[in-house]
Amino acid sequence: MGKRDDLIAKYAEDLKDKCGMTPDMDLLTKVTIGCGPSIYNEDASTVAGSQASELETIKENFLMKKLGLKDSPDLMAGINSAIETYGKSNRNKYRAVVYYLLVKHFKKEGVYA
Repeated sequence: MGKRDDLIAKYAEDLKDKCGMTPDMDLLTKVTIGCGPSIYNEDASTVAGSQASELETIKENFLMKKLGLKDSPDLMAGINSAIETYGKSNRNKYRAVVYYLLVKHFKKEGVYA
């Protein structure tokens, strides 16, 4: 297994243990690949859930650009829901896991089909 496979396994573990869900491994793999090289950078691979500017970046770059959603208060509500599901007290929120939760929340699995 390569480094990416190890990370995907770690993300799947987080989804099971911290989010209480069984991940769709095919979708998780595609979302992880979509994150690009950021998954290998310690700082970029995690999301600062309490930082407004970080959440705004997720909204604009991921939800609106990548998933093609229109700007609305629902987007930030979805992000907050994903952070809540992951656990606000959980220090390391992996970007790929947060993005996976957002894809599921907004039912945009088709983007990765």
